[in-house]
Amino acid sequence: MIKRQDRKVNRSKRHRRVRVHVAGTAERPRLSVFRSLNHLYAQVIDDSGSRTVAAASTVGLKANGNGMAEAAEVGKAIAAKAKAAGVSTVVFDRGGFLYHGRIKALADAAREAGLEF
Repeated sequence: MIKRQDRKVNRSKRHRRVRVHVAGTAERPRLSVFRSLNHLYAQVIDDSGSRTVAAASTVGLKANGNGMAEAAEVGKAIAAKAKAAGVSTVVFDRGGFLYHGRIKALADAAREAGLEF
C-alpha cells in the first residue's frame, strides 16, 4: 500500500531545511511569507534582535479579488512598510512553499515596489 504524506508535514520539513541557511540581520532582515487556505501573511523579521520590523496581510488590507491580485497588494504593502521602517534589502523566506502562484506574485510586487532581494 502506498502511504500518502501529509502536505503540512512536507512543508514544515522544507521550511526547516531552508531556515538553516536563511536568517535575518539588522542590516538585511528576513521577509517571511505564510500562505493559508484563505489568506496570505508577510512579515519582515530581524532575527538577531528577535523583532518584527513590518507586517502585512490580506486580513489587514481587507483585500478583495482573486488570490494573485491580493498577493500583489500584500507585496506592495509590505514593501512600503519596510521602506518606512528604513529597510531596503531583505532575504526572502518562502516558508517551505513552492515559488509560484501567490508566493511569486507577492515577491514580484515587493520587488517592483522597491524592496531588493
